[in-house]
Amino acid sequence: MIRRGGPPMGGDRGSVTAETAMALPALVLVLAAAMWALTVLTAQLKCVDMARAGARAAARGERLEEVRRLVAGGAPRGARISFVRDARLTRVSVTASVRPDWSIGVPPVAVRATATAATEPGAIDGQRPAGPEPPVTFDDQRPAGAKVAGDLR
Repeated sequence: MIRRGGPPMGGDRGSVTAETAMALPALVLVLAAAMWALTVLTAQLKCVDMARAGARAAARGERLEEVRRLVAGGAPRGARISFVRDARLTRVSVTASVRPDWSIGVPPVAVRATATAATEPGAIDGQRPAGPEPPVTFDDQRPAGAKVAGDLR
């Protein structure tokens, strides 16, 4: 006898529930991997920002203790900070080992950033050159005859 209307008879009943039960762990795993990648990326960006800020500050002649405090304040927890400052270049490196707080089985990932800046005259011995440096204005940087928006000359 052929049955018309009503639910189909057979083995399809409950298949959506079973497929959802199989898909949920995979979805959770993908979400956890995305969160882990975001955590590592955030730590890398913090290392880059703090290395850059530290190199600029150290190249200006700031005391290295102050620079270390500045860099450590924004770097990932437990970061190692190293400085190299000579008469020509200042280099700051920030290295951190990142481990998620929410998982025990995920291995740590090392992130590192290095920034280099030209050391300003007198930054190493703490003596600045006498007198102010000549200011650089926008007009000094334009080629002859170049126009700027709003310039009516």
